[in-house]
Amino acid sequence: MTRNELLSRYAAGERDFSQADLRGVDLSGADLAGADFIGADLSQTDLTGAMLRGTNFYNANLAGAILRRADLSWADLSWARIVGAVFTGATVTKGVLESAIGDEE
Repeated sequence: MTRNELLSRYAAGERDFSQADLRGVDLSGADLAGADFIGADLSQTDLTGAMLRGTNFYNANLAGAILRRADLSWADLSWARIVGAVFTGATVTKGVLESAIGDEE
């Protein structure tokens, strides 16, 4: 899925992007608050400065994703793969990181 396709669908009111393939897509600055990315592949995706408040990343692949200055307040990152993800300056207030995978096993 491309940036334009995702943002168009989101603007039309769609919030379920479960299992979406967004590998390497530039989503910097995007407002995707409340979206569901359950099991989605967001590896190597640039989410710098994105509004991700209340977003569901349960079991998503965020390996190598760039989340600098992203707002992840109330986001669910349970069981998400976050190996190599960059969270510098990100807000994760009240976010759920239960069993997030941050180390190679």
